Amino acid sequence: MLKKILLVVIIGALVSAYITFGGQRYLSVDFFGDLYAQQPLLTAAVYFAIYVIATAVSIPGAALLTIIGGMVFGLWTGTLLVSFASSIGATLAFLASRFLLRDWVQAKFSSHLHTINQGVEKQGGYYLFGLRLIPLFPFWMINLVMGLTPLKASTFYWVSQLGMLAGTLVYVNAGASLGSIDEFSATGIMTPAVISSFALLAIFPLIVRAVVKAVERRKLYSGFKKPRTFDTNLIVIGAGSGGLVSAYIGATLKARVTLIERDKMGGDCLNTGCVPSKALIRAAKSMAEMKKAAQLGIDVPAPQVDFARVMGRVRNVIKTIEPHDSVERFTGLGVDCLYGNARLISPWVVDVDGQQISAEKIILATGARPTIPSIPGLDQVEPLTSETLWQLQELPERLLIVGGGAIGCELAQAFQRLGSQVTVVEMQSQLLPRDDPQVASFMQDCLESEGVQVLTNYGAEKFQSQGDRRIVALASSAEPTAELTAGQTTEPLQIEFDQVLVAIGRTANTEGLGLEALGIPLNTNGTLTTDDYLRTCYPNILACGDLVGPYQLTHAASHQAWFATVNGLLGRFKKFRVDYRIMPQVVFTDPQIGRVGLNQRDAAAQGIEVEVTQYDLSDLDRAIADNDARGFIQVLTVPGKDRILGATIVGPQAGELINEFVLAMKHNLGLNKLLGTIRSYPTLSEGNRFVAGEWKRKHVPQGLLAILQRYLSWNIKP
Repeated sequence: MLKKILLVVIIGALVSAYITFGGQRYLSVDFFGDLYAQQPLLTAAVYFAIYVIATAVSIPGAALLTIIGGMVFGLWTGTLLVSFASSIGATLAFLASRFLLRDWVQAKFSSHLHTINQGVEKQGGYYLFGLRLIPLFPFWMINLVMGLTPLKASTFYWVSQLGMLAGTLVYVNAGASLGSIDEFSATGIMTPAVISSFALLAIFPLIVRAVVKAVERRKLYSGFKKPRTFDTNLIVIGAGSGGLVSAYIGATLKARVTLIERDKMGGDCLNTGCVPSKALIRAAKSMAEMKKAAQLGIDVPAPQVDFARVMGRVRNVIKTIEPHDSVERFTGLGVDCLYGNARLISPWVVDVDGQQISAEKIILATGARPTIPSIPGLDQVEPLTSETLWQLQELPERLLIVGGGAIGCELAQAFQRLGSQVTVVEMQSQLLPRDDPQVASFMQDCLESEGVQVLTNYGAEKFQSQGDRRIVALASSAEPTAELTAGQTTEPLQIEFDQVLVAIGRTANTEGLGLEALGIPLNTNGTLTTDDYLRTCYPNILACGDLVGPYQLTHAASHQAWFATVNGLLGRFKKFRVDYRIMPQVVFTDPQIGRVGLNQRDAAAQGIEVEVTQYDLSDLDRAIADNDARGFIQVLTVPGKDRILGATIVGPQAGELINEFVLAMKHNLGLNKLLGTIRSYPTLSEGNRFVAGEWKRKHVPQGLLAILQRYLSWNIKP
């Protein structure tokens, strides 16, 4: 510790001396020029020492010193002095940072630095070389930060000297050109040598960046032979939401597109996801409406559910929509459609069951599948998922749903309404873990009011099959200090069921694509790693949809597909960063939940201050007339301003109503604009105007109102 204190004192003394005794004057051409005229060798030694000390203690001015070196010593001598002085000074700063701070930083932030340390140990020299070549960060900052990493000092020195050499030449050359000017006049400055030197100084970062990218690209593709010609412009693997939109956009751009699918066109959304679930939910809603018909003065005999016919209609809905995603339609658009298992064998070549097809660009859109957890005995009870559920022909009398997210809540309500006794088990403290507690509590009340048993803070521990009986053992997942609501318990439970539906999330389909052979990395959650332009580590291989995330939603896949296709086909001219800021999400329960942008949970997690405005739908005329006046509209804005940061709607047709806020946020329309927009009466969309009115009422200037009141009352009788 004493040594560290001594080093800090020495560095502080040097910096103080520099400031106190006017060290800036030694960073001038006049000082070195006068000294050089009298004693050239002493001047070089003094310049070298000042450069080393200045960089060692991280005093800004290295660029100025470099240009001075060129002006005083010329190009070659100046380059020699600067190259060694800057590298030695940088290494001293590197060692000082390591000696003083590395142990503390590594201990304090060990969990965050683990991945960085691994990367530095593997390719630290390469990272440093890139930083030295491209001056994006200050010279002194790189020295100090690299000292906190495991990079060897010897590696730091030689990589720094080699990496900074090109930049040193450019800066010293600029100084040498200035030094050659006899008279600082327009004529003296506007010489070809000076102009070219400073032009090179300006474009040097761009040149180096292009060179580094070319070297990286060459290194990346070095193990593969690029075809001279290609069979097609674009190969799209996967014909789900993302793949179909990618193929459509590619064909629209007049590219030759090959679309490969191993199963059914339309992917999960058409065949096992969005479409069948909404058809089932519609049937369940009809059942619920008939049960409530008496509230409207209509007597309906006890309705009966023919589950086989319900599922038959679900399949008919799928068949009706199938042509929208069919081979015939896409073939008509000019897309070559193939069935088979696709596997990457090079960055440009795909093997489809033995047939090899080449393309300059490839888009991976293989989607995801329901996650099956590793729980003892689960395989013995033949669990259902959102994919296999549609094979049911008989309504389960007792349905257990593991997972209380959007899919779990939607199907829990639907099956309960159709006649099952449903139990939902959720490990988190609330349903819909990504939503605000207010929203989750509202939805739990709705489900329980219809007879669904909801068990939060519980996880499935073991499944058993005993003859005709199926039993699950549940264990509490609540923290020991967690506060329990009325009726909650932490005691172990056992529940009997007839069928179990697992709905705990989705796993990206990465197997069998040849990713390992090409070294394409995955994220920790199993999704494919891409950059802001949806490119993998190979810039010509892009990806979209559930395979990538972070939103595993049909419209998110379609949104990403545009970026992936345009960046793939036209990226050499213009690239577009994918934008997730305004991504709507809907839970199709009854009432629905629509959301866009931030909610209160997100804002708190990100440390964003917001103003919350809420309007209760119990006051909305149309909702009252429809006998469905429940829920609320909640808007988050910048405090004191009408700029919308997010909106959450819980209520009838929330999935439709939220789109007004999507449009408003996309085009920067604030609550004042929504308030000033006329709505038809009576409609549910008036609620969006009323919540804007609630916000406006809180921001009416009270002083102005007082003046207005006096003006209007001056001729009114007391």
